[in-house]
Amino acid sequence: MTVIRLGYVAMSTIVEHCSPSQTMTFAQFRRLKDREAAIRKLERIALSNLANCLRLLRHNLANDIHFFRLSSRLIPLANHEELSDWDYITPLEEGFKNIAAFLKEHPSRIDFHPDHFVVLNTNKKDILKTSIQTLAMHYRILKEMEIPPLHRCVVHIGGGYNDKEKALELFIHNWGFLHRHLQEMIMLENDDTTFTLKECLYLCEKLGIPCVFDYHHHLAHNGGAGWEDEWERVINTWSSSTLPIKMHISSPKSESEFRAHAGYIDCKMFLGFLQKVKGSVPKIDCMIEAKEKDAALFRLMEEIRNEPSVEIIDQASFLIK
Repeated sequence: MTVIRLGYVAMSTIVEHCSPSQTMTFAQFRRLKDREAAIRKLERIALSNLANCLRLLRHNLANDIHFFRLSSRLIPLANHEELSDWDYITPLEEGFKNIAAFLKEHPSRIDFHPDHFVVLNTNKKDILKTSIQTLAMHYRILKEMEIPPLHRCVVHIGGGYNDKEKALELFIHNWGFLHRHLQEMIMLENDDTTFTLKECLYLCEKLGIPCVFDYHHHLAHNGGAGWEDEWERVINTWSSSTLPIKMHISSPKSESEFRAHAGYIDCKMFLGFLQKVKGSVPKIDCMIEAKEKDAALFRLMEEIRNEPSVEIIDQASFLIK
């Protein structure tokens, strides 16, 4: 038997007017002639994002959701090179403290998935520098929210550059440029076009990084073959982590758009996967990557409620027997 705990990504399709990703583009910022006034506007947007994030955490608490991915866009332009002198932490202190206090009273597994422009196997110094700065920003936000940064950021390996073996070795080389506290924050995920689960595991085992298995990506990349042979290796990458194994679940939008995420989760496909891994670990945290966010989580729970192989624990977790 294995406990399955469901989470969702960043935003609710049920709670209205609650976006934690309100933004301002740099073009909009520049159009405001008073730079200090423009920065104050950025801070107001960020405070609103943090307040909405707290609303979502309260929504999660009311619905027994103990696993949540924060938006990486909480603080617009925080990492922009033209705003390197902006101290965005101090004016947002109250927003961070409110979230920290809530999570202290109501613990949840909280993490990030930085955007695709974080590329650690690049051969371009400027891209690597920006990628490391972006990871450092995520680290600072976690610290301000008093969330232990260990294994809280999922990233992809990066580009294949027509030579995947060389690209993997470049990742290993660039890994040495990250401070240890940033290395310890990272988890690696197999992707749907370039790096397979086996290639992801190669890096995870070599560098001591937990592997986040994305089942949909594996289906898109490998036709679903072979993951069972690697599951024990996935488990072992989590042996030094204080957190349960994490994986991503999503369903293809259609046969013609197989890589795109559907609005909801294919319950039959998900349960078929779980039947193969049940009993291998005590707990798996499954992050739902579906267009309908928390609504997809609630529908999935409704669909599995009467399954004979499932024992419901609460509104967002169950036991697979």
